[in-house]
Amino acid sequence: MNDTRPRTVLVIGGGASGNAVTVLLRRAGIAVELIEAKPDWNVLGSGITLQGNALRVLREVGVWDRVRESGYAVDAVGMAAPDGTVFHVQQDFRTGGDDLPPIFGMQRPRLQEILCEAVLESGAAVRLGTTAEELVQDASGVTARFGDGTESRYDLVIAADGVGSRTRAMIGISDKPEPTGMAIWRVPVPRPENVERMTLAYGGPCYIAGYCPTSKNTIYAYLVEANRDRASIDPASYADEMRRLAAPYGGAWPEIAASITDSAEVNYTWFERLLVEGSWHRGRVVLIGDAAHVCPPTLAQGAAMSLEDASVLAEMLGGEQDWSSLDALLTGFYERRIDRVRMVVEASVQLGQWQLDGVRDADAPGLMGRTMSVLMETP
Repeated sequence: MNDTRPRTVLVIGGGASGNAVTVLLRRAGIAVELIEAKPDWNVLGSGITLQGNALRVLREVGVWDRVRESGYAVDAVGMAAPDGTVFHVQQDFRTGGDDLPPIFGMQRPRLQEILCEAVLESGAAVRLGTTAEELVQDASGVTARFGDGTESRYDLVIAADGVGSRTRAMIGISDKPEPTGMAIWRVPVPRPENVERMTLAYGGPCYIAGYCPTSKNTIYAYLVEANRDRASIDPASYADEMRRLAAPYGGAWPEIAASITDSAEVNYTWFERLLVEGSWHRGRVVLIGDAAHVCPPTLAQGAAMSLEDASVLAEMLGGEQDWSSLDALLTGFYERRIDRVRMVVEASVQLGQWQLDGVRDADAPGLMGRTMSVLMETP
């Protein structure tokens, strides 16, 4: 930079990408304020499957040791018939390198807790229960006006406020997530003794019936079906509905289904897709993570793409980079990310569409293999 003023960044959204970019920017000596709309910092959810390229970023953030102690490493994926018979075990791609597990399951709330701890340890300013209501830009910075009536000035705003990003529309990007036609039921349950790897069953009443260990004692189970009108399903019936869908499946599923008793623990979500093309920034406000791109979890790469955004953007903003040409820098960020992210979004959507269309001879293994081979390269 041409002056010695401290660089100041506002991060909107305290999910995985917002937390990660905050820690990485603080490490680079940049002053960061993070705001999160939810007063509990969004420590909710069931389970999450992280692949090696996501773990690589978590290691860069400095939380891998804590993550490793809290989750469950998996080396292979079992493919099963609806009755539970495993007919193929596939060693998964080590997209984070040979020194990281190819697949790692953990409870999503625990991952969020670890990342929140890292943000606080970084020295970033954190304001919970706070929203940005207006962003006013000029040539030298952005004035953010908050829901509590206060305002502050920043050199850059990073919008990591998720799939329903308010910032995206605020800066004039009209793209919105669209449903793909599928929906997923998710629940955390105790781990059956014989469940030691991720297993996916295709066929039966659902497109996919899967589960993945998330710790020594827990797993994350999920059922994928065609989406339904959410208003037609009483949330109080979620446990009953998920048990009904699980009933025809064998293997570990009878024990899993017996543990699905609390509807408040069951999450029902439609699959959505989003890819903002052309640019992820307007002036001094840039989108990252689910605010810029969303894919169904058919490749389990949503979190990885968001975390990679945080890593790449922090790298490009750090060091001796001249922020007087932020537009060129943020354009370069988009250009570095878009092909990789587009590949993942399109492959994830295609895998689901083949199932929706009942295509029996689809080359799903080939598409997954080609995609994962690219993801083994650093972003």
